[in-house]
Amino acid sequence: MKLPLIQRLSDCVRHVPALALAATMALSVNAHAQENPEVSWRMQALWDAGTTPYEFEQKFVARVAELTDGKFTIRLFGGGQLVPSSGAFEAVRGGAFELMKTFDGYEAGAIPAFAFTSTVPFGFPESDQYEAWFYERGGLDMAREAYAQAGLFYIAPTVYGQEPIHATFPIHSLDDIKGKKGRFVGLSSAVMGAFGVSTTPLPTAEVYQALEKGVIDFADRGDLTANLEAGLDEVANYVIVPGFHQPTTATSYVANQRAYDRLPDAYKAALETAAREISVSLRQHIVAQDAVALEAFEERGVNVIHLEPEVITEGRREAVDAWRQAAGDNELAKRVLQSQVAFMQELGLLD
Repeated sequence: MKLPLIQRLSDCVRHVPALALAATMALSVNAHAQENPEVSWRMQALWDAGTTPYEFEQKFVARVAELTDGKFTIRLFGGGQLVPSSGAFEAVRGGAFELMKTFDGYEAGAIPAFAFTSTVPFGFPESDQYEAWFYERGGLDMAREAYAQAGLFYIAPTVYGQEPIHATFPIHSLDDIKGKKGRFVGLSSAVMGAFGVSTTPLPTAEVYQALEKGVIDFADRGDLTANLEAGLDEVANYVIVPGFHQPTTATSYVANQRAYDRLPDAYKAALETAAREISVSLRQHIVAQDAVALEAFEERGVNVIHLEPEVITEGRREAVDAWRQAAGDNELAKRVLQSQVAFMQELGLLD
């Protein structure tokens, strides 16, 4: 039996490189948009308005509108504008607004699988490897299975590279972090705890003040450019790369399930297409800007420390036990972790 065009196009999202897919999807989605109703959603971003990541969310909503001939519009709000960022999950779940950009690790305490769909400390060193796990090794389906438990629909990840560590002290080995206080969330918090760190899951907006007041000694916050824009050079004298706690990152487009189910197939396909395009474009932008941001940090008097590869390799071997403890007895979390470990072994990252 021949599948409908939009269904076949949606299936292709997982197997065709995003930029090659875009032209085909755009023509097909626009062709069907003529038949579909006008729909208006609201979305809360993960980052504040005016930041670089927020600008890419503006591109995302504009692309969705373009792919649907202007009939599916998404009004974008910055992080915390509709509800506090910590309340976005429940707000979208309850239907207060339809869409959010989130970091799955924030809710890993309630849904353990989220620990592995947001980042894997000491895990995939390249963002293409992590994105390949989502689209080629079943990660996307497992992420959707996890969110379905909460009445939410996982549209797609935005995958990019490291988030560095900003510290008030130098780090050259894993021994240097023992006994220190750090801001980490999700699986990063569990793994860093296993390495002797006292962790606290502060909101992103509180990282600057916590470093300034000495509440924490080092922190995860965002990518290098976002952290430069936030002025972390004023409160932390050291930048450590690669950020072993978060070598690659996945943030997520997540919708209210009922609202998503009401969408025409063409609009669902537009969301997936725009999401994957933004994943590629933001990642490339970050790659280009990382070197610029590091140079700017150094010009502002910050010491940039490049860790030796052996430190990361050693940490990855030791982190496996912490990964397994985080998965616990949860069937889905164990399945996600087993899938990731198997892929890392295929890639030669683990024995």
